[in-house]
Amino acid sequence: MDEERALYIVRAGEAGAIERVLRDYSDKHRATFKFEPTDEDKRKKLCEGIFKVLVKDVPTTCQVSCLEVLRILSRDKKILVPVTTKENMQILLRLAKLNELDDSLEKVSEFPVIVESLKCLCNIVFNSQMAQQLSLELNLAAKLCNLLRKCKDRKFINDIKCFDLRLLFVLSLLHTDIRSQLRYELQGLPLLTQILESAFSIKWTDEYESAIDHNGPPLSPQETDCAIEALKALFNVTVDSWKVHKESDSHQFRVMAAVLRHCLLIVGPTEDKTEELHSNAVNLLSNVPVSCLDVLICPLTHEETTHEATTLDELPSDKTAEKETVLKNNTMAYNGMNMEAIHVLLNFMEKRIDKGSSYREGLTPVLSLLTECSRAHRNIRKYLKDQVLPPLRDVTNRPEVGSTVRNKLVRLMTHVDLGVKQIAAEFLFVLCKERVDSLLKYTGYGNAAGLLAARGLLTGGRGDNWYSEDEDTDTEEYKNAKPKEELLKPMGLKPDGTITPLEEALSQYSVIEETSSDTD
Repeated sequence: MDEERALYIVRAGEAGAIERVLRDYSDKHRATFKFEPTDEDKRKKLCEGIFKVLVKDVPTTCQVSCLEVLRILSRDKKILVPVTTKENMQILLRLAKLNELDDSLEKVSEFPVIVESLKCLCNIVFNSQMAQQLSLELNLAAKLCNLLRKCKDRKFINDIKCFDLRLLFVLSLLHTDIRSQLRYELQGLPLLTQILESAFSIKWTDEYESAIDHNGPPLSPQETDCAIEALKALFNVTVDSWKVHKESDSHQFRVMAAVLRHCLLIVGPTEDKTEELHSNAVNLLSNVPVSCLDVLICPLTHEETTHEATTLDELPSDKTAEKETVLKNNTMAYNGMNMEAIHVLLNFMEKRIDKGSSYREGLTPVLSLLTECSRAHRNIRKYLKDQVLPPLRDVTNRPEVGSTVRNKLVRLMTHVDLGVKQIAAEFLFVLCKERVDSLLKYTGYGNAAGLLAARGLLTGGRGDNWYSEDEDTDTEEYKNAKPKEELLKPMGLKPDGTITPLEEALSQYSVIEETSSDTD
């Protein structure tokens, strides 16, 4: 009945009546995402009627009402087949200011029309394969980049930027060709990075360092949404960067990583929005070549050094209260380096562990990122080792028992999800400089057995990567308990069926094999 009345007015009424009936329809169906199959044909005709109104010279308010209803109707994939034509797509491109290279965004009264047109395009492109093909034919990605350049540095049009970026994300998600076009032809990496700089109001103090105002206000909801959409689009643009990274790209990736460091050190309007913002930053950092992640840490400034900025490496390992004070003073430091961003990543990882669900999607990206950072950058590894695997004092409880970060990660080493337990074990192994004896000290043999078996290290040794030879000192508690650890040793069967330490059993099998080959 709603569609019949709206269709009748759209076909025969004047602009004022059309605007009123469509506004009523929009208010009633704003939250509708499932539609009655019996009214499918009426909705198709209503869409066609709306496109006919949009080509006429009607007031802006009438255009907005038409586009709002079209956006609602475009949630239904079935009705898009007959209305998704090149002509109709071009109508939306024109209304979204995507066809006019030289047209500036000066008429504020047109902004609602631009925003609603972009919203319609997002739905239509996502739900219609025909629209996706037409997007390639109409070079939509290039038009969106041109519109972004008009929006750059203009905060009062955040909604336009937000839905422009969302449409870029949808296009680059659905078409690998568009990812390549954005990356190279359209210079999407510096363009989208500049959009983030604008959203965060970044002021550079050095080539890859920005000023952080810890007492500043949180991002506005509009700035946060805009930044999240830019992060998602950048993820698609850079998704294969680690495979094709060239030295000439290093500067641009370092700039982007520095912007992401800034992102990690600011907050959104709510805790949930902050987590979403940081989650997308983590995903994007995973695409940055690991050699460019050195900008996540930076030397302490003179102000941080002279205003009681105590570095963690100067503190005794058991001085938890003092370490917490360092955080409260807004300076997480280690070995003369500012570690705030790494500390945020560590806290983010622990929160994801505590959630207890969706580990593969929510936890593995940050664990992988911290693992690669630790493997490639010594100061990051040493800081994380200090935080995650401090000198061992509790030697009475099993490694997986307790509420510390170490206990939580050790529990993940036996998780049912293979990918989760592998990356958790790998992270701890890297923090131990891939030394088996050090890993066993912190995790126990049973928890580490899976990783060691996969690496062929069940009898000891170390991994393939080189690490500095700084000492791993033992606490008095561990030194006293260490001899008792010999009560639990990996065992194996000798050829005669008796149990013996695994190393001895393997050596006896080697002797038998050599003897057998000699008598052939």
